Amino acid sequence: MTEINIPGDVALVEQLFKTRDVLNRELGKVIIGQRDIIDQLLISLLCQGHCLLIGVPGLAKTLLIKTLSQVLDLTFKRIQFTPDLMPSDITGTEVIEEDKSSGKREFRFFRGPIFGNIILADEINRTPPKTQAALLEAMQEHHVTAAGKTYVLEEPFFVLATQNPIEQEGTYPLPEAQLDRFMFSLKVDYPSYEEEIDIVKSTTYDTAAVVETVIKRDEIIAFQHLVKRVPVANNVIEFAVKLVTASRPNGKNTPDFINNWVEWGAGPRASQYLILAAKTHAVLDGRPTPNIDDVIKIVPPVLRHRIIPNFNAESDGIDTDTIAEKLIETLR
Repeated sequence: MTEINIPGDVALVEQLFKTRDVLNRELGKVIIGQRDIIDQLLISLLCQGHCLLIGVPGLAKTLLIKTLSQVLDLTFKRIQFTPDLMPSDITGTEVIEEDKSSGKREFRFFRGPIFGNIILADEINRTPPKTQAALLEAMQEHHVTAAGKTYVLEEPFFVLATQNPIEQEGTYPLPEAQLDRFMFSLKVDYPSYEEEIDIVKSTTYDTAAVVETVIKRDEIIAFQHLVKRVPVANNVIEFAVKLVTASRPNGKNTPDFINNWVEWGAGPRASQYLILAAKTHAVLDGRPTPNIDDVIKIVPPVLRHRIIPNFNAESDGIDTDTIAEKLIETLR
C-alpha cells in the first residue's frame, strides 16, 4: 500500500485542508447554510463518485451546483429530464454535413450536454428507463458511444441527479441496481428560521455576489489521485464491511431488527464507498488517515438508497436513516 509519507502528498493534504475553508467562504457568498450538503458533494467529487439529491423545489439545488462549478472552474451543463427526452438528446447525435468546397457529404458528431465536468440531471425520474440508462452508462464508463465510435468524457466528470419527492405521477423511479451507481443519496432539507431570514435579505436586493475560482481542474484531479493513496487501518476497513454485511437480512451476524425491517441490504459497493468517503473526510480535516468515526459520519448518505425497507418497516414508520443509525449503535 502506498502511504502518505512523501513531501508532495503531505503538501497536498495541507493544501486541500486550507482550500476547504476558502471554498466554503466563496460558496457562502451565494449559498446560505447547507454546509453538510456542500461537504458531501465535495467528498463525492474527490472520490470520483456521483450524487442523487432529493428535496422539494425551491431549495437552491441548481444554484448550489452551478455555484460549485464556478468555484471549481469546471464546465456546468444542466439537462431537464422530461418524458419525451431521447438518449441522443443527452449523449449527442450524428448529422450529415456537406463540405461546400468539395461537395462531399459526411457524418459529423455533435456533442450533447453530457460533455461537461459537472452535469445536473434535473428530475431524472421523469424520463423513461431507456434515457435514464444512457446517462447511467456514461456515469459508469466515463465515455459515450455513437455509431460505433467511442468519445471519452473530460475529467473530472461529476453527475448530480435530482428527484422531487412530492410529485410521483408520471415518473419512472430508478431501479435499485441503478440507484447503486450513485455514491451518495443526499437529502436537501428546508433552511432553518435564521438561515431563511438571511436568504430573503440576500435575494431581495439588486445585488449579485461574485464568486472566485478556488481550485483548478488539474488540482481536482491531483486531489482525486491523492485520495486513493491514503492508507487505511485494517480495523477501519473491517468496521465498514461489518456494518454493510450486517445490513443484509438472514446473514450469519445479522441483528434481529434487520431481519424484521429490511427486504434487501447494501452490496459490496457500499463498503468501497464508505472507505473512499472516510479517506476524503479525513484529508479534508487535514488528517493523513481515517478512523472509524470518519466512516460513521458518512454512513447515512451511502446506505440511504441501498437499504430497502420491507412492509414491516413501513408499517412501523421506520425509514432507512433510522435503520442505519440503529446499525451504528449496535456495532460501535
